[in-house]
Amino acid sequence: AETLLGLTKEMNEYYPFAETFLISAEKGHGADDLKAWLGAHMPEGPWLYPEDQIADVPLYMLAAEITREKLTLRLHQELPYQLTVETENWEERKDGSARIDQLIYVARDGHKGIVLGKKGETIKAVSQAARAELEAFLERKVHLFLQVKVRPNWLEDSERYSEMGLDFKDGNG
Repeated sequence: AETLLGLTKEMNEYYPFAETFLISAEKGHGADDLKAWLGAHMPEGPWLYPEDQIADVPLYMLAAEITREKLTLRLHQELPYQLTVETENWEERKDGSARIDQLIYVARDGHKGIVLGKKGETIKAVSQAARAELEAFLERKVHLFLQVKVRPNWLEDSERYSEMGLDFKDGNG
């Protein structure tokens, strides 16, 4: 605590912040103070997104990121930057549920086995965890189907970056 207070004092001497908030990400302490300050000091303005839009990225991208997070948590340091997830299909079903088909791309055949796990244990656990979070997030039943494919050099695929609205630069540029 003393180290944090010392660092806070040092930062406030370096730059005159209007206010400094100490917030616990784990327990949420201090978050109410920040919200109250923002409410009192930020100007009102128009909504930037429709009221029912949860985020500034499409739901299919959020769904892919949720699955990627579950893969990263499950695989730890084995493949964190060697895989990507893309939502291939999103179908709104008549019963109110959603069917989501996702592709998990890995760079090499050996990575595919790691993602699948022994007897499919890893991919099953990832699917269950991602499905649970998606259902909580979307507040409805989700049918999640995952498929793992090898896609060499996917990190250098400019089309993939374009689909996400990002510019791709070859080489060091």
